[in-house]
Amino acid sequence: MSKDYEGILIINKEKGYTSNDVVACLRGILHMKKIGHTGTLDPDAVGVLPVCLGKGTKLVSMMTDMDKEYTAVARLCVVTDTEDMTGGIIKTVDLPPEDEPSLEEVVKVLQGFVGGYDQIPPMYSAKKVNGRKLYELAREGVEIERRPCHVEIHEIEVLSYSFPNVSFRVRCGKGTYIRSLIRDMGEKLKTGAAMESLVRNSVSSFSLDEALTLKEVEEHTEKGDIGSFIKSPESVFKDLPLLTVKGNLEKMVRNGNKFRIEKELAPGEYRVKTGDGTFAAVYTVKGSEAVLKRMFL
Repeated sequence: MSKDYEGILIINKEKGYTSNDVVACLRGILHMKKIGHTGTLDPDAVGVLPVCLGKGTKLVSMMTDMDKEYTAVARLCVVTDTEDMTGGIIKTVDLPPEDEPSLEEVVKVLQGFVGGYDQIPPMYSAKKVNGRKLYELAREGVEIERRPCHVEIHEIEVLSYSFPNVSFRVRCGKGTYIRSLIRDMGEKLKTGAAMESLVRNSVSSFSLDEALTLKEVEEHTEKGDIGSFIKSPESVFKDLPLLTVKGNLEKMVRNGNKFRIEKELAPGEYRVKTGDGTFAAVYTVKGSEAVLKRMFL
């Protein structure tokens, strides 16, 4: 029986599933077609994958751009074709104990990425070049030159270091490949490095603590209480200031029109509600004018 769920379901993606696999499973469990994930997570990576349902799919592009936090383990002295340990080994580096990087060196190199840098995306990735995904070309044995993309690294903390493994936490902006960050760390340390494991701890304010496995989603769906785990679209924007509109302004918002603001407001994005408290849209305010960014009615 088809359901009309709307909003965001926070999935704890397990190892071996692609993001598209998760969507396909949820379509079967929830008996609905309109489902979209909010960004590719590697099959061997685990953790937070927000999935949008129904009208919540309007959030997909916006949530893909939100900050994320990961915990990763890097293995030094190995280079692979996929930049992680699932790939073919290109080379290994044998270091005598006296040449092993110190904890201080590892921390210094990782901290050097904070603030952002230009990162070359991996060949084994879903990034498209000339309409084709890079991993499709890589599987055909084709490697092409990739343009570096600027990525923002907000914070990095080394959690533990026992050569050759480095465990660290990173908070970053959209488009950041942790495998490539580890590759670049290995290059700076002159050891090479590949990703051993990856856990996505959070996407924006959504964390692992509130995430469900696919099995748990199935169990709660059978019990009939899965709706209590679905976040409203408004929850994504809970940190935005609220603007309530009534009368003629409400009519303009319902039609997606821009409108003028009588009182002075700080510039930026606002979540807009109608007079009865219904979350309607996100508007961008600049000067005395409010312009629609995304409608949710």
